[in-house]
Amino acid sequence: MKYRVLHKTAYLYSEPVMLCHNEVRLKPRSGARQTCRGTRLDVSPEPAVGAEYADFFGNHATFFTVQERHKKLEVSALSEVDVLPFSPPMPAFTPPWEDVRDGLVGENACRHFEAIQYVFDSPYVKAGEEFAAYAAPSFTPRRPVLEAAMDLTSRIHAEFEYDTRATNMHTSVKEVLAMRRGVCQDFAHLQLSCLRSLGLAARYVSGYLLTAPPPGKEKLIGSDASHAWISLYCPGFGWVDLDPTNDLVPSDKHVLLALGRDYADVSPVKGVILGGGHHTIEVSVDVRPV
Repeated sequence: MKYRVLHKTAYLYSEPVMLCHNEVRLKPRSGARQTCRGTRLDVSPEPAVGAEYADFFGNHATFFTVQERHKKLEVSALSEVDVLPFSPPMPAFTPPWEDVRDGLVGENACRHFEAIQYVFDSPYVKAGEEFAAYAAPSFTPRRPVLEAAMDLTSRIHAEFEYDTRATNMHTSVKEVLAMRRGVCQDFAHLQLSCLRSLGLAARYVSGYLLTAPPPGKEKLIGSDASHAWISLYCPGFGWVDLDPTNDLVPSDKHVLLALGRDYADVSPVKGVILGGGHHTIEVSVDVRPV
């Protein structure tokens, strides 16, 4: 699939902003299954300073500073991306989850160096007995790790309600578990907490999902949204993505933007400002097959 992705973000301020420093991750990654053909980043007002670089996790990041007085900041990224379909390994052929866990500690850990960093707690993802207990019905003794993780994905999808009003950026993963509701970001953090509580390596994935309009209706421009899912480390097979919001294995309808330990590592737009007063944010995402 070939996609054109337009991601627009606008910050509206009640008082003038005198200076702002910003960091954005809006250029999709390129890898084995995805190639970013190019990204055009437009910022208004025009930045006085800017730089591009790869962050610690290999994501493409752009830093810029706006030094002129403004009450509105607009950031727009237009990308063209090629995405190949993905067929996961047969879940029953993956190793028992206990063997995967044990291989990530002690003398064996050096063979899985890339994955080890995704075993530990991170700002939004905390291990705990309650998360291990929730995962336990899926991770029965000697069950293949991918089979167990896919069962956990299905349970989160079935037992949690998608509710855009239930949570915000300050809602903890413990609260999400208690409320049984949230959005894709919450479900990804919950599944990561469950997997890491069992000693498994899993990372947070941000990106976009192609959506379809209701039958007989045209797709509205900007009707898509940023999406989040997780990626599980399966020794011998690599990383396998799982989408708990939709209970599926992401393939060519998911566009990968960035990878990290949790949302804090992959936030599309973040920054600091001098002035501004109160502010509101408007976000629009449009994913179109080319």
